[in-house]
Amino acid sequence: MKNSEINDFYERTRGSRKIMVVDLGFLGDTIHLVPALWEIKDHYPEAELHVLSTPVGCEVLKMVACVVRPWCFPLGPPSPKWWEHWDVLKELRRERFDLVYNFGGGDRSVFITRIIHPKNAMAYQGARKHFWQPWLVPDWVTKRRLPTPVFESRREVLRLCGLKLQAARFDFTISAPDLLWAESAIPEGSIHLSLNASFALKEWPMRQNIEFVQALLQSGLGRKIIVSAAPNPREQARLMEFKKAVNDSCIVFIEDRMSIPRVAAMLKRCALHVGPDSGVIHLAYAVGIRTVSIFRRYHDMADWLPVGERHHYFDAPCQCINSDVRPCESRNEAQCLAGVSPQKVVQEVVRQIAVSTEGVD
Repeated sequence: MKNSEINDFYERTRGSRKIMVVDLGFLGDTIHLVPALWEIKDHYPEAELHVLSTPVGCEVLKMVACVVRPWCFPLGPPSPKWWEHWDVLKELRRERFDLVYNFGGGDRSVFITRIIHPKNAMAYQGARKHFWQPWLVPDWVTKRRLPTPVFESRREVLRLCGLKLQAARFDFTISAPDLLWAESAIPEGSIHLSLNASFALKEWPMRQNIEFVQALLQSGLGRKIIVSAAPNPREQARLMEFKKAVNDSCIVFIEDRMSIPRVAAMLKRCALHVGPDSGVIHLAYAVGIRTVSIFRRYHDMADWLPVGERHHYFDAPCQCINSDVRPCESRNEAQCLAGVSPQKVVQEVVRQIAVSTEGVD
């Protein structure tokens, strides 16, 4: 197994003209990949840059101008066998890529990298180590402690491969129709509230959301509150429950299905996003608005926290994470997050808005 941390990988591959990045992440993962994609494009300016991602990841990549083509590889749940979607893999192999970057090193992505059969390939040893891995991918960056958040860890892997990094950037390009829709539907300077996450135990319980909005309406802040949800039945049911409890003229409910670029356009019209540990937090960070987030405390939480003075988080210790005893599962509600005070979240939102109107942004 060659060790690409000796910084010669870039020199050996800088003549590549067709590059694939294999990263089968979902919304937050793909957003954190974007700064690394710009670094690759900057260092291989003559190359076509392709990315293999999930369907939601491909929606994100539509906003990334340096990506020539996002390739969609459907993932669960349940996740397919590694050899499923063979039609996509055969088409990728026919493309004859010069180079593949793989930032995860998981078994599925390693096999896919081998099937693509590029002239050169590297992977980060972030997952399990197997004796057969060097037969599939020749160059590896060994596992080590990487900087946070995740987008900086991806960029650090590139630095270890010999790339000279510039300042991290996302640089999303949002289409004119999505920007026009947002301009007509979303009052500028609104506050966006996300009720949902990928599963219930990451979400602020509904009564806390209701109490938060009621207190925010009484605070005299005078901002519209935008509340949206994904189109799946669980999230729509929570949106309807919330709407029945708090239906005020200052609240705008977005009930239509939105693409990820349209969500990005909506967020750019807002002054601040409030929500649980979900992909929308990362999208809000990437488009440059302030965030107030609510997290269960876990060992690698720092990897996923928005960083900087314009971002604040509340966290709570969780008994369920990494434990065989999970009392919240039977109730389908995170009791730890119920302890995050809606009044304190309101205070932080008011503070953030006050700072932003003082011309700090």
